[in-house]
Parts: sequence; structure tokens; C-alpha cells
Amino acid sequence: MFSGAHVILYTSDADADRAFLRDVLEFDHVDAGEGWLIFRLPPAEVAVHPSPAESKHEFYLMCDDITGTLTTLEDRGTEISRPITDQGWGLLAAIRLPSGAELPLYEPRHPIAHTPSP
Repeated sequence: MFSGAHVILYTSDADADRAFLRDVLEFDHVDAGEGWLIFRLPPAEVAVHPSPAESKHEFYLMCDDITGTLTTLEDRGTEISRPITDQGWGLLAAIRLPSGAELPLYEPRHPIAHTPSP
């Protein structure tokens, strides 16, 4: 029925954040025209959580080795905005995008629904 999912990150500096996804995270991409890059994401999954407040959506990048991932990103000049914390369900951290927005990363400790990348 569905062929994929399209995630949109709204940002105050789209050009800088696109360059970060391309050059630092090294995501494969296509140019949809005039430099408008669309990035290929790793395999994904979606979860639905209850919320007593207004509905919202979150985006996390999953890692097999969050410590190694953060070390690699720091070596590439990325700011770690939140150090690793143990949440029980996984290890959580965040990096700072050039726009100033945070991008959370986590290493799950729960079963995952997708097939990991090779």
C-alpha cells in the first residue's frame, strides 16, 4: 500500500541544515531542483505514544553504537547538545544542527521493528 515515508524538518536555516545532513551525516540525497535536497534515511519505524497534552511529532536517528556515533560526529565538528543518558528503553543524546535545533539520537534497548542497515 505504501512505498515509504517522507519526514520534514522545519528549520530556521534550511540551507545550513541541508549541508549538515549532506556533508556531516553523509546522507545520500537527490536534488529535487534548485538545490532543494531530499535525503535518503536509514530504515525507519514509527511508534504511537499517548499524550495528555496537544499532539506532537518527534524525529530521532537510531544508532547501533551511540558512543561511537557521537565520537565520529564530534570529530567532524558537531556539537553534542545533550550527553548520553540511560532512559531504560535506550541510550539518548542529541546533537546541534547548524540552525540551532537539536536532533536527538538514541541506541534502542527494545526490540526494533525495522531491518538494520548492513
